[in-house]
Amino acid sequence: METNVMMDGTRVREEEEKKASLLSWTLFIISLVLIFIIFRFVIGVITISGNSMNPTLEDGDILLTSNLIFTVERNDMIVFRDDNGFNVIKRVIGLPNDRIAIQDGNVMVNGEVVNETYTTGLSTDMEEVIVPSQAYFVLGDNRTPGESLDSRNQNVGSIEENNIIGEVMISLFPFSFN
Repeated sequence: METNVMMDGTRVREEEEKKASLLSWTLFIISLVLIFIIFRFVIGVITISGNSMNPTLEDGDILLTSNLIFTVERNDMIVFRDDNGFNVIKRVIGLPNDRIAIQDGNVMVNGEVVNETYTTGLSTDMEEVIVPSQAYFVLGDNRTPGESLDSRNQNVGSIEENNIIGEVMISLFPFSFN
């Protein structure tokens, strides 16, 4: 009889271990799915390629972006998908219905010169354009002609709201808040 009690105790322990193991695997798989969802739809990690956002962002910088909860405002650095399917980072200069022009290298929004301490280079002049509703005018911080393919180029133009993926939150490498 003692042997039966020991065998029953061993079986109970084995079943408890199986349940604990199944629960651990289930929690592990749920955690992996949640991590995937968070990094796919909520936040993003992007590596800068190129010099169009110099001096603010440099080639090789690694950024963390908010892809779910963000509001596009003037001077935000946003991530959008271009016509070729690439993710691009630029700074928002013009909001919907703003008038944007560049005169003597100075960016003008609604007739007023914008004080831009974050740029390098001198932009080529541009006739005034009106940003369409539900779109944004974006520029790279490197304003040297030919360094940034942005809204100044008629092939790019204003960025439609539905093409915006997210907003830059922080630089992970080198670390800094944007």
